[in-house]
Amino acid sequence: MSPVVDATSDERAASVATTVDAVRRGEIVVIPTDTVYGIGADAFDVTAVADVLEAKGRGREMPPPVLIPDTRTVDGLARAVPDWARRLIDELWPGPLTLVLHAQPSLHWDLGETAGTVALRMPDDEIALEVLRETGPMAVTSANRTGEPAATTVTEAAVALGPAVSVYLDGGPRATQDPSTIIDCTGEQPTVLRLGAIGRERLEEILGEGFDRAPAAAVTDVPDDEPGEVDEVTRADEVGEVDDEPFDDPQPGDRPEFHDEDPVVAAAEQERLRAEARSSGTDDTAATSQEWEDLPSTADDGPHDPTTDPITHTPSDTEAQR
Repeated sequence: MSPVVDATSDERAASVATTVDAVRRGEIVVIPTDTVYGIGADAFDVTAVADVLEAKGRGREMPPPVLIPDTRTVDGLARAVPDWARRLIDELWPGPLTLVLHAQPSLHWDLGETAGTVALRMPDDEIALEVLRETGPMAVTSANRTGEPAATTVTEAAVALGPAVSVYLDGGPRATQDPSTIIDCTGEQPTVLRLGAIGRERLEEILGEGFDRAPAAAVTDVPDDEPGEVDEVTRADEVGEVDDEPFDDPQPGDRPEFHDEDPVVAAAEQERLRAEARSSGTDDTAATSQEWEDLPSTADDGPHDPTTDPITHTPSDTEAQR
């Protein structure tokens, strides 16, 4: 049985240190978040991230979000962050809000089939933040097997994941299973991929009513001497589209899809995929879509800090041996 360390008592500092050490060794851990318990690893350790997905029973087509310790980390991991996304960060982080952004293209990581994006969140849980401040960004997903209920206690997580996890950090029971709200920030206006703990009313308080509707077309005046003719239609949402950065952005249809971790939904989806596979004669375990799962880097002498070194990652001794 993997050790369970207690962060709810006087042993908190030692328990957090034990968890951090495991992450730095390239192992996977379970930590509390402000929603449910999460299973995670160093986001820059390719093998460890793959181990997280294997423990969940998921493939690369379902990449994990990345939890970060502070807002300064955003620019080290993402590029072209819209002003309205920064307003959401200022108002709602730390908290149950996941933002999908264009990832920095030169980061040395592999989260799965992300189509050039990264889902970032800063959790509103001090124990989780203590861990993240030492480890740097972590790839974290809900601590359960795919299709099963998310864990709200460390015991539930341990029953679900067993020895696949090196250290279980007990932060006490979680009060809710509400998922984070997910917003795609890679387009010209916000796209709500899922409403969760943060509702639409709160989003509209920050971004304005109808924030995720495309601007209406603006038509120029018709000259009096040329009735029936109009100038070329100018869309307000085309303003500022020029981008000199030499990156090929993924198209909207290429991006991962997002849905809940609800076991009934997951079971129904799995049965649908099996039926389709049987009818087509293909493997009934084949994945047919891309999606993020909701939830929630170290140098030799300390944690990787993308705010000071956003595009490099020094492999740990464990990584070098792999």
